[in-house]
Amino acid sequence: MEPSDQPTPAVAVEAPRGTLSGRVDEKGRLKLPTALVQYLEAIGEHKVFITTLNLSTALIYPISAWRETEKMLQESGEDAESRSDLAFVANHYGEDSEIDAQGRVLIPTTLRRDLELEKDDVHLLFYKGRIEVFGSKIYQQRLDQAKSGLVEKLRTLEKRGLR
Repeated sequence: MEPSDQPTPAVAVEAPRGTLSGRVDEKGRLKLPTALVQYLEAIGEHKVFITTLNLSTALIYPISAWRETEKMLQESGEDAESRSDLAFVANHYGEDSEIDAQGRVLIPTTLRRDLELEKDDVHLLFYKGRIEVFGSKIYQQRLDQAKSGLVEKLRTLEKRGLR
């Protein structure tokens, strides 16, 4: 086998880390930060599903990740009613969106109004295979919650192996 005939090993694509900033414009479009656009392109995703599951943050799922989530929500079992309710909320607020040439996605109207994302600075965080979008008010509440008792949280987790 010639060296050029050998398969090229798959390169793992790392998701962006840290909190990124963005803004929802007057038309409801969110310009994704370059790091997120590059990540989505690298994993071959140009279509996303935008929704909420908790009525406080918008969630942007690469379409393949949404399909997995959708499948999980359709499973039966003792929590089938909860799954059904989450799927109903996700579909009520959610819509498919294509990432345009400028790296923008359209946040569904009902979602951006109910979550107060219109014409607002937002904070984006890649977490659990999806992009979480926090409006400025919810982001500050979440940050305050995370800071509360932080020293004790750190001590506890260091005992469990956090470096």
